[in-house]
Amino acid sequence: MEISSDEMKTKQQVSRQKGGLRTMPFVIANEAFEKVASFGLHANMILYLRNEYHFTSAKGASILFLWGAISNFMPTLGAFLSDSYLGRFRVIAMGSVVTLLGLVVLWLTAIITHARPPHCILHAQNCEQPKPAQLLLLFSSFILMSIGSGGIRPCSLAFGADQLNKPDNPENQRVLQSFFNWYYASVGISFMISLTVIVYVQTTAGWVWGFGVPVGLMLLSTAMFFSGSSLYVKVKGNKSLISGLARVVVVALKNKHLDFPPKNSDGGYHHRKGSMLTAPTEKLRFLNKACIIKNPEKDLNPDGSASEPWNLCTVQQVEELKALIKVIPIWSTGIIMAVTISQQSFPVLQASTMDRHFISKFKIPPGSYGVFGFLTLTLWVATYDRLLVPWISKYTKRTRGLSLKQRMGIGLVLSCWATAVAALVERKRRGKASAEGLLEHPNVMVKMTAMWLVPQHCLTGLAEAFNIIGQIEFYYSQFPKSMSSIAVALFPLGMAVGNLLGTLIVTSVDDFSKRGGKVSWVSNNLNKGHYDYYYWILTILCVANFFYFLFCSWCYGSCEEQKVWDEEE
Repeated sequence: MEISSDEMKTKQQVSRQKGGLRTMPFVIANEAFEKVASFGLHANMILYLRNEYHFTSAKGASILFLWGAISNFMPTLGAFLSDSYLGRFRVIAMGSVVTLLGLVVLWLTAIITHARPPHCILHAQNCEQPKPAQLLLLFSSFILMSIGSGGIRPCSLAFGADQLNKPDNPENQRVLQSFFNWYYASVGISFMISLTVIVYVQTTAGWVWGFGVPVGLMLLSTAMFFSGSSLYVKVKGNKSLISGLARVVVVALKNKHLDFPPKNSDGGYHHRKGSMLTAPTEKLRFLNKACIIKNPEKDLNPDGSASEPWNLCTVQQVEELKALIKVIPIWSTGIIMAVTISQQSFPVLQASTMDRHFISKFKIPPGSYGVFGFLTLTLWVATYDRLLVPWISKYTKRTRGLSLKQRMGIGLVLSCWATAVAALVERKRRGKASAEGLLEHPNVMVKMTAMWLVPQHCLTGLAEAFNIIGQIEFYYSQFPKSMSSIAVALFPLGMAVGNLLGTLIVTSVDDFSKRGGKVSWVSNNLNKGHYDYYYWILTILCVANFFYFLFCSWCYGSCEEQKVWDEEE
């Protein structure tokens, strides 16, 4: 069916009327409020699990690591559903509703007294353990919030980019880069609000109010997102994406006996009609056999499409799978980084044993010290984007200032320093406790200000600003637009694996260090434990990971050379 020129002009006018900067308040507010609601729970959750459900510090940290792993794995599923079937708008909408439901269930665990074990004095030996039904209600809330995050987190960033992505605009790349930076800065501000306001409410007003406020914020988040529905550019899912990636592997194996066409030959490879990408790249060459045309009369329809999709793929499909495979080694370097930035539980326990007075009689809640990390992240993003990039680009000749791999590498170095400083501070804190004779008195405050914890949080925030934003931009730039949600979801997938690894590390350290009846390094009694040894283990892993990154970065080659697909999608 042909479309007249008038109809085409009308469609273009409608397209221009949608999207743009006016949609940003709705998109960013949805992600920001979700972050305020959910992250405000993570900060103090170790105290909720330990004080209300009587879990040990090691077990509570392991549960939170697992919750983080599920929450960061679900975005991968959400990204595939978004890019392949439902589209980003529907996935975000469903994720917002499910997250709200999960928050309501968690709120009920605080409201209903019988939903938790009877109150018990901290560190008492006869505390009643939670019943299966109580754990079921608690873990149901965690799972619902994880499922909801799988809809919001991988799609919000790509959905926002859809509203601004105008290839005909020469400033498009710069606009998108600023969007990435300011989007992440807005998320950082959300974290700061959650680590101050939400944590303060939980600490001073109790868990009922502390969980009720996030419910209200998430309700506002969901309402704002739906209110902007008529303004959004809604990109439909590409149902052939997942099957297309799978077909490349299947067809390449089927055609493994075929010889490659001569170089620079016309018609040897199947490609889209009108595509400038007529031949695959030489890297991962064995996959190129998936797009070799054996018999043009049998393999191709009159319109140039494959007569049997499971026998012949396009060059574009081959390059999409190659792009995914090629980034995996660099993606894997972010796993240890994920372990480092997920260390939320133990710093909270450390702060709870230290002098938290700040101004006069005001005491900073233990879960609020992480705000210094996000404050550092936000200030650095603003400074880098507006002040340093124009100056650095004069010398590097890059619009981004530093290259993406340079930014990721700097972030990994800073993560090494962050864990090393954490180990030194904990060594000093434990030394103070020993000198004051508090090894047997874990509930007595050590005469050491909790502001000693600030440097490690600032270094972690700076490492995140370099590495995490660099990772997200790297994935987004190395994939075609049709895979943008999958590109963004690679970071949370790395966080998921990192959280699983964090669980393994904590459990292994706990089991190994308490052999022979010794006190665990991650004991409930921080003064008797050796959390500094735990941080030194992380430091060694971070240093080894940095050298692994250098090797993977060298093998990957130039980022600019990888962008070989058509961009007209």
